Amino acid sequence: MKIKKKLAFILAVCMILSFTACSSDKKNTADSSGTENAAGEKKEITIVLDWTPNTNHTGLYVAKELGYFDEAGLNVNIIQPPENGATDLVASGGAQFGIDFQEYLAPAFGAENPLPVIAVAAILQHNTSGIVSLKEKGIDNPVKLEGMRYATWDIPIEQAIIEASVTKNGGDFSKVSLIPAYVDDIVAALNTDIDCVWIYYGWDGIKLELENIDTNFLYIKDMYGDFDFYSPVIIANTDYIENNPDEAKAFLNAVQKGYEYAAEHPKEAADILLKAVPELDSSLVYASQEYVSGQYIADAAVWGIIDGSRWDAFYKWVNDNGLVEKEIEAGAGFTNEYLSGK
Repeated sequence: MKIKKKLAFILAVCMILSFTACSSDKKNTADSSGTENAAGEKKEITIVLDWTPNTNHTGLYVAKELGYFDEAGLNVNIIQPPENGATDLVASGGAQFGIDFQEYLAPAFGAENPLPVIAVAAILQHNTSGIVSLKEKGIDNPVKLEGMRYATWDIPIEQAIIEASVTKNGGDFSKVSLIPAYVDDIVAALNTDIDCVWIYYGWDGIKLELENIDTNFLYIKDMYGDFDFYSPVIIANTDYIENNPDEAKAFLNAVQKGYEYAAEHPKEAADILLKAVPELDSSLVYASQEYVSGQYIADAAVWGIIDGSRWDAFYKWVNDNGLVEKEIEAGAGFTNEYLSGK
């Protein structure tokens, strides 16, 4: 009996020690990851899109569907932008991350009181946007925008980019008719009183092709030397990433894995996007994904990297043309610090 009692006591002690060790290991794992609290609960992260979901965003949905965020100890909410845009929401702390474009971030960085945001990853390596028009209009050169009706977003930096492109190629920008218009349906727009629109080839350009509409497309990056800017990029709240560097790295590492998967598996990635957003046109998603997957990394060493020389060249042009209140210094507005494999 005494022997049995001793064995029972020893077994109980061993069980307690084992439980204590396991609990300690669990806590240590959570603490070392920087993305879970002591109770093992996932950290909440919000990223706000720049527009309605499309193939520029596929890597985010892949990371969510394939468990990359779960592995990083994160619960990530992907939300659509408010009326005043993603950058203001991120700057105010309403979201840790967001998506915007280098050209439209210029006022945020070049204000007397810059917004507390910073670009932390390039979604696409090169600027795939451009001016589209029906082929019958004959706009195969920026000069031929003269006399045409251009649907403008009525934003100073946008109009300055078009003006520089027309002028550099020998045209007269004053002869371009600026029609303030928000183009939601590119097919309908080009069949009304609009001659040309600034679009992103990977979505609206592909849509026009699927509709068998013959067009001319002028890439913005080919119209002027410094216009191969980063469009779009992932931005972060600067206070957040400075105070939570490990969490920010964990998030971007998961996002990077999502985009790398999408780059290698366009069909499967498109399936995931359509599962998350079933209201999208499936034929457009599959065709767009086939093109955009090749643009995520392109000629870069790794996904997300931002080339400082290209970034600075565009903002030098912005500075030289007086498009911001305060000069944007070289190297300002972006960091590669939170990417893995950079």
